[in-house]
Amino acid sequence: MGAAAEMLGVTPTFLRALGAAGLIEPKRSSGGHRRYSRYQLRLAARARELVDQGTPVEAACRIIILEDQLAEALRINAAYERERTAGT
Repeated sequence: MGAAAEMLGVTPTFLRALGAAGLIEPKRSSGGHRRYSRYQLRLAARARELVDQGTPVEAACRIIILEDQLAEALRINAAYERERTAGT
């Protein structure tokens, strides 16, 4: 956790807050250390941007979750559209 926090320029407490808000859930090593994926680190970096702009942590997490859901919906829609137009 310390290395991830240092890499992002945040505190371990900030990363714990993101976990408590449901944004990221790191895996645990056999020694109990938190292990973050690259994707989780990108989410944490985005959260830091929003918090630095004055957004509360919980709201930043909700915004990021909604952004992620929208991106996924757009990907699905684009794939559906490609299938639809390929069939005509």
